[in-house]
Amino acid sequence: MTDSPLRLLLEFEDQAQRDRTQPSTFLHRRDRKFALVCEEQGVAPDASRWLGHLNRLSGPRTAPASTDRTLRAWRRITGGFAAIGVLAGMLTMAGLLFYDGGQRINITVLLAFVVLHLVLALFTTLQSLAGWQPWRWLIQRFGADPGNGMFNKLHPVLMARAAQLGGITFALAGLITLLVMVVIQDLAFGWSTTLETAATSYHRLIDAIATPWAWLWPAAAPDPALVEATRFFRAGDGNPGADPALWGQWWPFVTMLWATWVLLPRVLLCGLAFAQTRQKAHRLLASHPAMHALMYRMETPALDTGNSHHDADDLPDTRVRDNLLPLPDSDTLLCWAGTGEPELPAALRSGKQIVLRAGGSASLADDNEALRRIAEHLKNRSKAVILLVRCWQPPTGELLDFLETARDIWPSGTRVALVPLAADINHEPGAHQIQPWLRFAERVGSEFVQVSLPPFQMRDPYSTIGEPL
Repeated sequence: MTDSPLRLLLEFEDQAQRDRTQPSTFLHRRDRKFALVCEEQGVAPDASRWLGHLNRLSGPRTAPASTDRTLRAWRRITGGFAAIGVLAGMLTMAGLLFYDGGQRINITVLLAFVVLHLVLALFTTLQSLAGWQPWRWLIQRFGADPGNGMFNKLHPVLMARAAQLGGITFALAGLITLLVMVVIQDLAFGWSTTLETAATSYHRLIDAIATPWAWLWPAAAPDPALVEATRFFRAGDGNPGADPALWGQWWPFVTMLWATWVLLPRVLLCGLAFAQTRQKAHRLLASHPAMHALMYRMETPALDTGNSHHDADDLPDTRVRDNLLPLPDSDTLLCWAGTGEPELPAALRSGKQIVLRAGGSASLADDNEALRRIAEHLKNRSKAVILLVRCWQPPTGELLDFLETARDIWPSGTRVALVPLAADINHEPGAHQIQPWLRFAERVGSEFVQVSLPPFQMRDPYSTIGEPL
C-alpha cells in the first residue's frame, strides 16, 4: 500500500501554510493561470497536478521536506511495531508450547489466548474508528506530528495500521515457531478444565472452531475419539489406557487454529486499516479549507486592476544617523566577503590573535567554522569582535543571517563593531556610504552591533556625518 494519499495531504498542507504569507492577488493570478493551462491540455485540475506545477516553478528541493520527515517517522513507528511483534510472537508461542515431559500442553489455554488476541485485534480497529489516541505520547516521541492540521485526524487510523501490522508479524512469528517446535520436539497436547465438562460438549466446541478448515484439512478437525482419549486431570492422567501417540495429533488443529483465528483476522483488519487510511486522507483533502479556496481561485477569473497599494504616503527615511562609536579593544578580527584583500592594513592587524574570513566566496561550512572558532576564542576574553566590510557594498541578507546566527552561538554580551573600509584605506568613507551601515546596525540591534571607523580614521569620526548627501 502506497503512502501517496498521505504525502499528498501533507504536501498540500505545507503549501497552504506557505501561501498564507502571499498576497491574495498573487495567489489568484497564479492559480487561475494553472487552471487555464489545464483547460488547454484537456485535463482536470486537481491537488496532485497543482503541487507538481508549483514544484516545477520553484525548482528542485535542496533539503528534505517536512513531509518526508513526517512519513519517515511513521515508517519508523510501523517498523518498530513489526519488530516487536516478531519478538513477542516467538516468545509467546514458546511459552504456550512449553513442555517438560510431565503435564501436557492444555488446548483450553491455547483457545483462551486466541480469544484474547482476537479481542485485542477488534479493539484496535474500534479505537481507530472512534478516534481514540492511546499512543499520542509515542507520536510525539518520534516526531510524527507535523503540527496542528488536517493530518492530525489521521493519527488514530495510522496507529491502528501500525498496530495491526505488528499483529501480523506476531502471528507469523508464532506460527513459524509452532511449526519448528512440532518438528524438533515431541509435543504432548491434551485438554482439561476445572468445570464439569463432558468430552462430547468439548468436542462440539472444537468442531465449531474448526468449521472454517474442516473441509480443507480433515486431520485438523479432531474427532470425538481423540477428544475423549486426550483429556487429563490435575492429578494423574485420568485415562491410563490412552495411547500416548494420540497426544501429538492435536498439532494440525493448533496450527489451523492459529492461522485462522489469529493470523487471518489480523491480515483482514490490517487491510481495512490501510483502506480506511486512504479513504480518510482523500476525504480530508477534499474538505480542506485551503482546497475550497484553491478551487474558488481556479474557477474565478482574475481581474488585474493595478497595484492594490499606493506609496504616496510612504516617504523615504531621510533621518541622518550620527551614532558612530569608538573602535572597541578586541583581538578578534573577521573580514567579510573579501574585505581587506589582498592585505590588511598594519594598524588593523596589530595585536590580533585571531583573523578569519567569511561570506562572499567562502562556503557555508567555512562560515560555520568561523563562527565556532570565534565562539571558542571569546570564552574568558573580552567579548568584542571587529567585523570589516566594504563601505561601497550595501548590507546584504547573507550578512544579516550570519549575524543572527552569531548572536545565537556567541557568548552572551558579545558586541560586534562593523568597520566600513573605503576603497582607499587612507581615506574615510563618505557619509552616503556610512549611513546604510548605521541603519543596518539599528535593524540588527544596537545592543549587539555598532558601527565604527578604523583607528587611523577616527581622528574626526563625525566630520562627514550630517553633511548633505
